[in-house]
Amino acid sequence: METTGTKRPVWVGEAWGKAKEKTLRNLARIGDGFSHASVGGAYTLEEPHWWTAGFWPGMLWQLYEESREEKLREAAASCEAWLDEVLDGYDRLDHDLGFMWTLTSVASYKLRQDGTSRRRALKAANYLAARFNLRGRYIRAWNPWFEGDDNAGWAIIDCAMNAPLLYWASRETGDPRYRHVAEAHMDTVLEHFIRPDGSVYHIVEFDPASGQRVQARGGQGYAAESAWSRGTAWALYGLALSYHHTGNPAYLNGSKRVAHFFLSNLPDDHVPHWDFRLPPDVKKHRDSSAGAIAASGLLLLAEQVDPLEAHVYREPAVRILESLYRNYGAWDRANEEGLLVEGTSHYPEGKNVGVPLIYGDFFFVEGLARLRGEGTIFWE
Repeated sequence: METTGTKRPVWVGEAWGKAKEKTLRNLARIGDGFSHASVGGAYTLEEPHWWTAGFWPGMLWQLYEESREEKLREAAASCEAWLDEVLDGYDRLDHDLGFMWTLTSVASYKLRQDGTSRRRALKAANYLAARFNLRGRYIRAWNPWFEGDDNAGWAIIDCAMNAPLLYWASRETGDPRYRHVAEAHMDTVLEHFIRPDGSVYHIVEFDPASGQRVQARGGQGYAAESAWSRGTAWALYGLALSYHHTGNPAYLNGSKRVAHFFLSNLPDDHVPHWDFRLPPDVKKHRDSSAGAIAASGLLLLAEQVDPLEAHVYREPAVRILESLYRNYGAWDRANEEGLLVEGTSHYPEGKNVGVPLIYGDFFFVEGLARLRGEGTIFWE
């Protein structure tokens, strides 16, 4: 493998440059919009309350830190300001507060020490902590989807990635309550979401009054007992981040268990199918976003284990990212805004299958930042 003088693979610099170049081109159209999935080559722009609202500005911040391109900063800051209507409007807020404000307000505060961004992030952390169910020790996921809907007992594995907002708030304010909520939720993840073999449930339903576990649900995976690959990646990365913030070895061991399941089920090109347990008659679409998320988590995990063990996680992370760059990158497609093709958003509902997804793009860029050994990782 060709490397630079610092032993960084040459392709990493190439990928970083191409990602930055394409993002700057996309910026001319997307501006301070909120991209989600690329349909027909152009990213759909969602309302600010949509859960993916943080990933485009988060990617802008990640690239801005290295390049200092003012138009990246301006667009990212404008996205953050647009989110005030969601934060202050309250009704649209759910568990995804962490995804949205970690990659906007926390990012802005870490890079620029912006006091307004700090207040926004703390406000978001308060709302997220308020979704904690004391009896069940979980952060509630969604609000009712329609009149009469009751999902007050639902928790989802994605929320493992929202916990870092609470760890940040606890550290920033000196108040341990935020951390207590995050740790209690992550303890529930270990107890109820991670199976003995390291596979992961997407949704676990609890009785919201008693806190007792009721059942698992399939969610965005094929079935309740299948193994949705993006959920596996959320768990791998989220547990590694919780270990980073707490030092609790249970989180490290949980992340390692999930990582081994994830890696043992990868196909030859190292980019996962959308679910690891599919019947023979169901098409095995790839999910490049799951690969990108897991790769960044694996790189963090490699930093946390004994140095003699680090290669177990770092080497496959590099293979995943290189495969994404070489086999799934839309670098030379002038009519495609997405960085990575072949993402699978929600197969059971037939939504955005085989298309670029903004969170896949974000985590790919973040993974490159980790490999470069430069830049701020906003979840940390």
